[in-house]
Order: sequence, then C-alpha cells, then structure tokens
Amino acid sequence: MAAVRRIGRQVSRFQAPVLHESLTQILVTLGGYLAACAAMYATVGVSFWISLAIAPLAAGLLVRMFIIQHDCGHGAFFRSRWMNDALGLLCSLFTLTPYPSWRRQHAGHHGSWNNLDRRESGADIYSSCLTVDEYRSLGPWQQRWYRISRHPIVANLVVPPLVFLILYRFPFDLPAHWRWERVGVYLTNLALIALAIGVGWAVGFGPLAEVQLPIIVLASIIGVWLFSIQHRSDRTAWLRQKEWSFLSASLKGSNYLRLPRVLQWFTGNIGLHHVHHLSPKIPNYRLQQCHDSIPDFRDVPVMTLWSAFKAMSCVLWDERLQRMVSFRELARR
Repeated sequence: MAAVRRIGRQVSRFQAPVLHESLTQILVTLGGYLAACAAMYATVGVSFWISLAIAPLAAGLLVRMFIIQHDCGHGAFFRSRWMNDALGLLCSLFTLTPYPSWRRQHAGHHGSWNNLDRRESGADIYSSCLTVDEYRSLGPWQQRWYRISRHPIVANLVVPPLVFLILYRFPFDLPAHWRWERVGVYLTNLALIALAIGVGWAVGFGPLAEVQLPIIVLASIIGVWLFSIQHRSDRTAWLRQKEWSFLSASLKGSNYLRLPRVLQWFTGNIGLHHVHHLSPKIPNYRLQQCHDSIPDFRDVPVMTLWSAFKAMSCVLWDERLQRMVSFRELARR
C-alpha cells in the first residue's frame, strides 16, 4: 500500500492539463488535418494516386485527433467538463466515433483491463482473450471461428474499417438504459450525413469518397492496432481478481510501446499506455514526462515497433506458463 500511495502522489503531479499546450495541439492537429484534406481534394482531380499519397499524412493526423477525443472522454484535456465534451463531440465528426457511447464503454475498459475474472462479453475482440484451457474446451467450429476472428489480417486489416464505418452507426451493443448514449449515436449519424452532403455538394460526392475513404480506412487500421497491442505480448500479464489492482494491471497488464519520435507524435504518446492506465487524467502531452520521472516505470514491459508486430500473434493466456501464447505455439505442444 505504501508503494501505491507513493506512486499515486508522484503521478498526480502530472494530471493537470496545460491550457496553452491543449490549444496548440488542437490548432496543429485539426489545422494540419484540414490542410492535408484540402491538398487531397485539390489533387484528386489531377490524379487519384497523387491524392492517395497524401492520405497517410491525413490518417496520422486523424489518429492524433482520436487521441485528443480520447483525452476529452477522460476529462483530461481541459479542466472544464463542458469544454472536454464540446471538443470530444467536434472530434467525433472527423473520427466517425460517437463520443458519448465510446466514452462510457471505454470507461468500462479502464475498470477491468486484463482482468481474467471481469472480461467483456466478447463484442470487443481487442480487449479480451481466452485462456488456453478455455480455448481447448471449445468445439471444433468455435475454435475455428476464434482463430479466424483473431487472425492478424482479419482483426487488424478487415475489421477496423467496418467498426468505424458501419458498427459505430448502430447502438447494437449498448444497454437499453444508456438512453443518452444511444441517442448520441443517431445524432452523430445525422451530423455526419449533413456534413457529407455539404462537402459533397461543394466538391462532388465522387471526390468526397476518393478522399475520405482512404483516410478513414488507414486511420482505423492504425488506431485499432495501437490500442490492441498495448495489452498483448509474451510479457503482458492477465490477472485474476485477487491479484488485480490498478497498479499491478498498469505495470504488468499494459505495455510501453517505444516508438520513433515522429510516430510517437502522430500517435499522441498513447504508447505510454501503462502511465495512461494508472492515471487516465494525465493529458497525452504529459505522459512522457510522467514516465521519465517515476523509477517504478522502468520495469514495465517495453515493445519496439518490431516486437509490437510480433505481439499480434499473442492471443491466448496460458495460466500454467503465466504468459500469452500464439496458436502456432499451442499447436506445437
């Protein structure tokens, strides 16, 4: 308990947002994204391939905008709740992610991540996993479906665009009593339709699709990959309830994805996921400073870009070995 209190005091020093840094992030990220989109619209009539070459830049800025929306959902970007919510709603029109429902669902993730006794229902394949024994107890068709749904191509390339373009348009996984969140999905859809009609009327609906679809496809793939690998690797732990705490799950159940500086900028420091989970109130631009200031974070599992790609195969928790394993490793036993 002494360690928990000590680390809690150290972390709390970084929780306050800095107004000028938040405003700078908005101006640079939103301004950069709009400029990249304008460049794509300006060139798409000349050559689709020239426009497409700009899409990775726009997608990277959209990922960064999602991180800002994510911070707003935690009440971390501004001191004022209404400012956080207003900016989160604005960002949602670019990320295609209904802000109220995503904020509440994500709060649930923060209360039970990597907890074997409080795993989600299975709607989110990125925040849950089966143990080896549970997988072996499945029937042949259930095992096959589980393997297909967790295959890197399916989970990281096929599913993400479908989530943002289609699944987020319906409140199918929201409880009936989440009334405001369910209404928020439909209001977001109406706003997106109005925005699409306005932009389509101004530039043409063909160019609208040629510009926005590549951006959202790339951004969704990058964003989902980032959030999914932050809780899976052969060094990441899944804990039973009696072992689980915010401190133990942050230090053992979250990875530190150490990215090159330019990629860390585009991903809004989300690679410092262990710090974020220990204190979601820390704005993204203070996560690195917090990590560097606390010696206890030096033992957190570290992933490089290469090891993060390898971690995509870690899909089952082996309670005997106390580590995540791949289907291939399991088949060799």
